[in-house]
Amino acid sequence: MCLSLPLCLSLSLSLSLLFPVCLLSVCLSVCLSVCLSLSLSLSVCLSLSLSLSLSLSVCLSLCLSVSPRPPSVVSFGDFPWNEKDFRYLALTVAGVSSALLYYYFRNTGREISWKDFVHRYLLFPVQVDRLEVVNKQYVRVILVPGADTDGSYVWFNIGSVDTFERNLEAAYTELGLGLSNRPAVVYSTESDGSFLMSMVPTLLLIGFLLFTLRRGSLGRGPGGGRGGPFNMSESTAKMMKDNIDVKFKDVAGCEEAKLEILEFVNFLKNPQQYQDLGAKIPKGAVLSGPPGTGKTLLAKATAGEANVPFITVNGSEFLEMFVGVGPARVRDMFSMARKNAPCILFIDEIDAVGRKRGGGNFGGQSEQENTLNQLLVEMDGFNTSTNVVVLAGTNRPDILDPALMRPGRFDRQIYIGPPDIKGRASIFKVHLRPIKLDPNMDKDVLARKMAAATPGFTGADIANVCNEAALIAARYLSPSVNAKHFEQAIDRVIGGLEKKTQVLQPTEKKTVAYHEAGHAIVGWFLEHADPLLKVSIIPRGKGLGYAQYLPREQYLYSREQLFDRMCMMLGGRVAEQTFFGRITTGAQDDLKKVTQSAYAQVVQFGMSEKVGQVSFDLPRQGEMVMEKPYSEATAELIDQEVRELVDQAYQRTMELIQEKKELVELVGKRLLEREVLDKADMLELLGPRPFEEKSTYEEFVEGTGSFEEDTSLPKGLRDWNQEKGSKTN
Repeated sequence: MCLSLPLCLSLSLSLSLLFPVCLLSVCLSVCLSVCLSLSLSLSVCLSLSLSLSLSLSVCLSLCLSVSPRPPSVVSFGDFPWNEKDFRYLALTVAGVSSALLYYYFRNTGREISWKDFVHRYLLFPVQVDRLEVVNKQYVRVILVPGADTDGSYVWFNIGSVDTFERNLEAAYTELGLGLSNRPAVVYSTESDGSFLMSMVPTLLLIGFLLFTLRRGSLGRGPGGGRGGPFNMSESTAKMMKDNIDVKFKDVAGCEEAKLEILEFVNFLKNPQQYQDLGAKIPKGAVLSGPPGTGKTLLAKATAGEANVPFITVNGSEFLEMFVGVGPARVRDMFSMARKNAPCILFIDEIDAVGRKRGGGNFGGQSEQENTLNQLLVEMDGFNTSTNVVVLAGTNRPDILDPALMRPGRFDRQIYIGPPDIKGRASIFKVHLRPIKLDPNMDKDVLARKMAAATPGFTGADIANVCNEAALIAARYLSPSVNAKHFEQAIDRVIGGLEKKTQVLQPTEKKTVAYHEAGHAIVGWFLEHADPLLKVSIIPRGKGLGYAQYLPREQYLYSREQLFDRMCMMLGGRVAEQTFFGRITTGAQDDLKKVTQSAYAQVVQFGMSEKVGQVSFDLPRQGEMVMEKPYSEATAELIDQEVRELVDQAYQRTMELIQEKKELVELVGKRLLEREVLDKADMLELLGPRPFEEKSTYEEFVEGTGSFEEDTSLPKGLRDWNQEKGSKTN
């Protein structure tokens, strides 16, 4: 199709008006004008114009973007040309789109059969300009202009060149065509570009890999990680920013550990305060303790208030499937710490990389040992002038390598245990801040009451209780959260989800009621048993019923106290045997706890006269013990002592149940009626407990010196996150 230049310019101008995208529209119009003026087909014009316009616009934007003008000037239309990623993407789209447009819009002619060729075209040779044998596969029949309105040429497949030549000569003879009327035959070799389309997936994959490698080598990729997936040797440690919303006021219940951390920060801010007295700055500390006690939270608060660079990494991030990645990441992490000194480096869950060396050197074990060795070398290579403090968190300090825990690497071991009653009250006050409480409730009074009702709870448990209370209040559309919601939340956390819709047979329900009544009666009349708070036969979690007690907060237990607890746990099984003459599987959890307590008394605590004053470690749950630290004879003696201890507890519980049989039946019947009995109901049925017990916050903290947790700071740490020299200037 041949158009005049004015028509091309008018068409390009109209396209510019239809596509007003500044630079891209101008390039598109110019390229289309040139292509149309060269008498090219419309499909070729469109493909070439689009590809050339995209490429030209990208090249112009690249040239303009490297100019000294500000980035805001290098923005054309709606396209962010000043972004390098967009320019790469535009180049890729331009190339792929031009290839696709050429492939799908090129003039492929019209396929015909040999018979159509002979009777339609050879019969009228004036229509045929020439025959082109292309790649020895097919013949392209080039027609004279205007001979066929369906296309500029037609084509047909051939089996081979020899067969085509024989058939063509036979057709000439049959039609009686002389040499002067025969069209010329031309042999050519050409490509239609299909091989390029087959290479497109491979080229795209290679381009993606190159893009990823380039993006990783330029520094931090998307998501905050350092480098791309091919930079395996680079550390995944992250520099914490200033937008951390956790402060030390949000950490409670671990004042001693908090004081230690404040001192580490003060080491970095004011080293001269300690060096003047001849002290050396400690190189690191391990925060250990049960899960949920606030180790990571304390580290977050340190990052939020230390005013020094804070680098954090997870211990599991050092171990990958590639050999040598772990040690390389350790080296890179400490190099990053040295560049940002003075700073704090926090390694969470360090037991993943700091496990004791030894045993079989399997692949993963050997790589873990190499990573640990590199960590030991890096920490031991530090000196006090480096001003880098290494903190680590773990809940398994017993499995850490001794070389890692020695002074000079981790100088201090900070144990963060479950909070005491004062610590729990402080934690409740922290988590009650955002909760909308009943206006008639005092926040301090509620915190003390909840602290007394949650012995053994960690900070994570307390946070869960406060959140559950708010969720329960929202479930019932309450305008605020009251004490009833907190009681339900404690039951939810301790016992699990309440299953009021679970259907129990009448015999099963009666068995559960008398089982729980047996627990309650035995605990009520034994001196060293824990005070009862509530007993219920509503299924919760895996259990069909439960009795809630208020354990004493004590750290030393006598043989009599442990024995009374065993009797209390056996009360349910004994009640079933007494009232129904049969036993059920409902006591499985009770028997498990009794067995664990008996073995602990005999094996660990040395409370058996026959076994003697020895202590052996009991295997942890899930651990496989290949050999025991005692002989088979000692093992048999231990089993015999445990069996005798459990039998003694069972006989004593049986005697108590027989003596209080009427009270057990009374409590069991009342449970069948109400399903839940609290302490007031038990006092009504059984009368006052014959032993003194503590139940309020004031009674628990009496004699400890104060009602609140001591949060005062020593004089040297009152300005712990400020440089004293800059303050005096």
